[in-house]
Amino acid sequence: MARPGMGRRASATQGGETMADEFVTLDGADGIFTLTLRRSAALNALSTAMCRAVLGALSRVDRDPGSRALIVTGEGRAFSAGADLKEREGATPEAIWAHNRIIFQIPLELERLAVPVIAAINGFALGGGCEVALACDLRWAARTAEFGCPEVTRGIIPAGGGTQRLPRLVGPSRAMALIFTGQRIGAEEAYRIGLVDAVVEPDHLLRSATEAARAIAANAPLAVRAAKRAIRHGLTSTLEAGLELEG
Repeated sequence: MARPGMGRRASATQGGETMADEFVTLDGADGIFTLTLRRSAALNALSTAMCRAVLGALSRVDRDPGSRALIVTGEGRAFSAGADLKEREGATPEAIWAHNRIIFQIPLELERLAVPVIAAINGFALGGGCEVALACDLRWAARTAEFGCPEVTRGIIPAGGGTQRLPRLVGPSRAMALIFTGQRIGAEEAYRIGLVDAVVEPDHLLRSATEAARAIAANAPLAVRAAKRAIRHGLTSTLEAGLELEG
């Protein structure tokens, strides 16, 4: 992962430091990073500049030899409401496609990241924002969170991995129902169908996600990384190929 950096260098092994810009904050301590999306006034919509900041933060985590886990969350009422549609007003088709490409890169980099990623979904996770959550390894949701892939209501499809990752999590039939209708669901329903792994009160969300990250960080780091690599590879390969990674 070769992406632009953010602010000053920090290490999760140096007792706790912070990197920040106008779009994201990256805090690190004791091997656990927390990446916070900071465009709360725009419901953390994914502009090109914000995507660059997110990718830079992911690169920073990936380069840190002391990293053990990453938590991704949002500031304000939203985890992320998806693509910044205002950026596309009057844009050329080429510019829109470039915007799409950089948004689509975020889920790919989350999956490629060596350490486990926990999404702490604090509010709306819609469209591309939902697809970012789908690409995380685990998902913790505030009881007030909402999920949806509303792209078909705008004449497009969930093209940031939603058509592929959602069926793998909740099964093809449930995924098709959500995608074909564009309906939103709450956190409890998301938990019932297997979209999220835990539902907690909003003011306990980060604490609960951090406890899960600490439980991960307490284990042998190379083994955890190898397990993530084997699981991720196995999801897109044959059983035999996946078993080879275990050996």
